[in-house]
Amino acid sequence: MKTRLKFGEPNAKLKKMLKKLRLTLKTFTLPAGHTCLGAKECLSKADRETGKIKDGPDTVFRCFAASSEARSPSLRALVWHNFDLLIATLKKGGAKACADLIHNSLPEKFDIMRVHVGGDYFSTVYLEAWIEVAKRNPEKIFYSYSKSLPYFAEWSLPENLVLTASRGGKYDDLIDLHGWKEALVVYSEQEAIDKGLEIDHDDTHAAFGKENFALLIHGTQPKGSMASQALQAIK
Repeated sequence: MKTRLKFGEPNAKLKKMLKKLRLTLKTFTLPAGHTCLGAKECLSKADRETGKIKDGPDTVFRCFAASSEARSPSLRALVWHNFDLLIATLKKGGAKACADLIHNSLPEKFDIMRVHVGGDYFSTVYLEAWIEVAKRNPEKIFYSYSKSLPYFAEWSLPENLVLTASRGGKYDDLIDLHGWKEALVVYSEQEAIDKGLEIDHDDTHAAFGKENFALLIHGTQPKGSMASQALQAIK
């Protein structure tokens, strides 16, 4: 239905966690880059119509979600459907109407929701809506990586809305100021060891952990970049 948001299924990485925990996970996603107001080192956008990738001026490694959108017209249609519907709902009714939309669109059965495989919290009112959704569903776990950190500084999150601050954005200073759990992209397992971080291979750290962790570089990277070279070394 055009009046409902669309949700997705877990990828291979997330299926590892589900097999371990015997839980049901669904995903929600928005246009990568276009909704990521705090992105810096990973800023990439896929054109809505053509899928052509455009990296930001400070991009160090390309966002995997933007690369996925570039390859898949059906995924681009899904993320823009979600974004357009959210924007229209927010304009008409604010946070409450948006929370109603999300809540009423939720899949019938799930234990965990990854909020924003691609994209991010694009306004404080939109974040407020997800906070309300989490409060209405206290038996569910909602978790996110985010660089939209100024919005999180405004709110007290319910325990079942789990934030991992994603380092490498415009507002990294807020991570240190608030002592938020953070994720750092690394180019090798040795780099993670050197930094004293465990690598999260299946989102267990993101959804349930309390400590900082690393994410190993992945996705399609610009040819000739350090990120591309690192990815080849990993493979």
